[in-house]
Amino acid sequence: MSKYAAYVAEFNKEQGPFVVEMEQYAATHHVPIMDRGGMELFISLLRIQQPQRILEIGSAIGYSAIRIAEALPEASVVTIERDTARYVKAVDYITRSGLGERITIIEADALLTEEAVIFNQSYDALFIDAAKGQYKRFFEKYSPIVATGGVIYCDNMFMHGVVLYDEQEIPRRNRTMIRNLKEFTAWIMAHPDYETSLLPVGDGLLIAVKK
Repeated sequence: MSKYAAYVAEFNKEQGPFVVEMEQYAATHHVPIMDRGGMELFISLLRIQQPQRILEIGSAIGYSAIRIAEALPEASVVTIERDTARYVKAVDYITRSGLGERITIIEADALLTEEAVIFNQSYDALFIDAAKGQYKRFFEKYSPIVATGGVIYCDNMFMHGVVLYDEQEIPRRNRTMIRNLKEFTAWIMAHPDYETSLLPVGDGLLIAVKK
């Protein structure tokens, strides 16, 4: 954490024991969730946007969906998770949060599913936080159900700085993923149908506003 990020973190609101429990579970079990600094900025952006319907690709243990629903009491969230163990844990956390009436979680592969509960409505915001090498495919599949003026958010655009490495410095098993992520970034930044910004906060947050 930079000295500036540490300074900003001093002013972040203390989280309750339930949120801390989720963060500790994720750390102990190596479940990737949005870091707290990035999460606070993301929530602030959502509070400005005030979306009513939000779609999330990549529930993990339900951390982001719960934080979003807590922050936006008028919003509903549909979230998709393909990993069964994470889905089961997310269901438990969502139930315990008392937000189950506004969070719909679906166990499915987001690249394969065509479930009506997902596609029978449009969304004001789309949050992509799943397989980084598939961001372009997620974007192409789900952007049509984002309303005009809606916002698409993508997390982990920096992959902990690995996007800055020369390809030979990247472990071979990760090279295709990083190449795909960089190609997606260049593609969406130049896309004529979106106003796109890439923010150097957290692990890199991309924001694309649909024209």
